[in-house]
Amino acid sequence: MANKRDYYEVLGVSKNANEDEIKKAYKKLAKKYHPDLNKHEEQAEEMFKEVSEAYGVLNDQGKKQKYDQFGHEGLNPNGGGGFGDFDFGDVFGSFFGGGFSQSRRNGPRKGPDIREYAKISFEQAAFGVKRKIKINRYEDCDTCTGSGAKPGTKKQTCKHCHGTGQVKVQQNTLFGSFVNVRTCDVCKGEGSIITEKCPTCSGSGKQRKQRTIEVDIPAGIDDGQSISIRGEGGVGENDGPNGNLIITIAVLPHKTFKRDGYEVYNRQKISYAQATLGDSIKVPTLDGEIEYDIAPGTQNGDRFRLRGKGIPSLRTSHRGDQIVEIFIDVPKKLTKEQKELLFKFANTFGEQPTGKKKGLFSL
Repeated sequence: MANKRDYYEVLGVSKNANEDEIKKAYKKLAKKYHPDLNKHEEQAEEMFKEVSEAYGVLNDQGKKQKYDQFGHEGLNPNGGGGFGDFDFGDVFGSFFGGGFSQSRRNGPRKGPDIREYAKISFEQAAFGVKRKIKINRYEDCDTCTGSGAKPGTKKQTCKHCHGTGQVKVQQNTLFGSFVNVRTCDVCKGEGSIITEKCPTCSGSGKQRKQRTIEVDIPAGIDDGQSISIRGEGGVGENDGPNGNLIITIAVLPHKTFKRDGYEVYNRQKISYAQATLGDSIKVPTLDGEIEYDIAPGTQNGDRFRLRGKGIPSLRTSHRGDQIVEIFIDVPKKLTKEQKELLFKFANTFGEQPTGKKKGLFSL
């Protein structure tokens, strides 16, 4: 945790930044460091992960509140509620003769979380997809089943601390004698030692293995959001639960569509004649092309809304809309006949374009 940069510093926003400012800063940085847009920059992927992690916390009110109060330790499930590495057990042990800290040290402990990221297409983000993710994690050793001891042998009770994991040290001072309780140096607080280590894991009880996990990425997920797969992280200690697999999603840009929340935007090209007279045109959507009637007199920049053609909501059955913006394609080259007809058309409006200036009507 000590090496992590401040999340507000990562996104380049102040601690008083509102939700829109945080989102705007994230989008700018995510685009800047997106792995697919920075293939030749070695640090881009790591920076993208850091930016996505910061946004995942500051965009979540619950996590943001914990982070603002306790910092990075406030987000650590093993961090003692934001009090860092301060061990209450050592304090209790010094007053009451031990036992509390040892029970915590030898008790079940959750395994570490594993963080990965997955690249998916715009359509896959919209409608969901199954994706196989390769991860490396530590699991119980197959040879010793996690004990760390050579098969056929067992851990031995530590003779130095008699299995308590702690030793009492008496100190004589001017104010009298005091007894301090410290972690046993021989067994490192475990209460037992391994006399013959497992040849496979060298006594650690763990093996690093590669696994392929099939993940259901839900419909509606957005770039930079994360999903958590419970129990697919590192193995727990002393029968504790496994950690989680946390996957940050990177959505690839689309050549036609852009997204804002659950709405999809695209620009639709039409001709001058279609804009003037109206027409039935084909409009691309995430579900395929549809027919849409353009009204006569449609102006450049006009927008129309296609209900229910946007992104599905992650939490409800609602689906956003598609916003289509019209732009009129003005021809750059015309035939002589087309020019004459256009001059006549202009004259009906009392216009008399010369057609001599370099540009649309240049010969």
